Amino acid sequence: MSEYMINELLKKAKEVEASDLHLIAGEVPSFRIHGKIEKTNLPILTEQDLLNIINQIAPISMKEKIINSFDSDFPYEIQNLSRFRINVAKSFGSHSITIRLIPYKIPTFKELMLPDCIENFSKFDNGIVLITGPAGSGKSTTIASLIDNINNNYKKHIVTVEDPIEYVYKSNKSIFTQRQIGIDTDNFADGLKFALRQDPNVIIIGEIRDMETIQSALHSAETGHLVFASLHTFNAIQTINRVLSFYPPNERVAVRHQFSEVFRGSISQKLLTTADNKGRVPAVEILFITPTIKDFIVKDELEEIYKLVQKGGYNDMITFNQSLYRLIKANLITKEEALKASDNPNELQHLIRGVFTGTEYNIKY
Repeated sequence: MSEYMINELLKKAKEVEASDLHLIAGEVPSFRIHGKIEKTNLPILTEQDLLNIINQIAPISMKEKIINSFDSDFPYEIQNLSRFRINVAKSFGSHSITIRLIPYKIPTFKELMLPDCIENFSKFDNGIVLITGPAGSGKSTTIASLIDNINNNYKKHIVTVEDPIEYVYKSNKSIFTQRQIGIDTDNFADGLKFALRQDPNVIIIGEIRDMETIQSALHSAETGHLVFASLHTFNAIQTINRVLSFYPPNERVAVRHQFSEVFRGSISQKLLTTADNKGRVPAVEILFITPTIKDFIVKDELEEIYKLVQKGGYNDMITFNQSLYRLIKANLITKEEALKASDNPNELQHLIRGVFTGTEYNIKY
């Protein structure tokens, strides 16, 4: 496959509104469109095809390392079309390439169909906000929308530490320093440590992967910075537990106190196929930290947090099931899609039947 062909394939991916392009030895190229894999009618890819593609799209300084590594991430760009996040991996000893499309235009909360209250997370001056969900759930785009809102409304210095850099921000009221792991800094922990010496107001961490990174993130929040980071968790309770799980058991009591002081809230999301099968829409669980919730974290009474959010509309918070219910009521998703996505289908069934815990929430989309 020539360079012209790979660029043409990426142009086609953009045209059909694919989120990803999959290139695997022994398979035909495939798009992910609205969450589903769609195979092309192109010839089956060979290992040599994939090596040629890597040679064409990989940064010159990284080519040898990428070809000889088991896993690598790097950016690619076709001017005036899109940026792309490339992952090169091995499968049965052969290469596979997954390409995520990263559009130039950062969508607004409204365009993403996120609740209006999401904007409140961009108004904090300090603390840590966690955006969570499974792979492909739109975490990076939600963070980008939050950051773009800050950029358009506040005079801040925003530092990002990413692997690789996805969205490229253009300074408006704010200014940016964007750093890529492996090119601009060695790792997330070092990137965060040195970010504190760059006079930032806001720090973006592409992903929290280990205890050293979460320690650096909490320290950054404690020293007066607003930190946004992503985690692969599915709801607010799991997110808090995940943060604590990075630490050994004998340290968790102290960490609960530390975390409760700087945690500002979380957005947990999944993308669901719309009822007309023409797109995807996010279902979200939103948690804003209040003095009561802070106390529950310290006391390790996390299930009480869920009960509080369940009351509906409390402090603009919403459970994932309540979000699913609202999407059903708006005819944006089917009941079947919602029940399949829910981590508590029985509770969702009660909501659908009109059996509420507390009052029905009033969250604006």
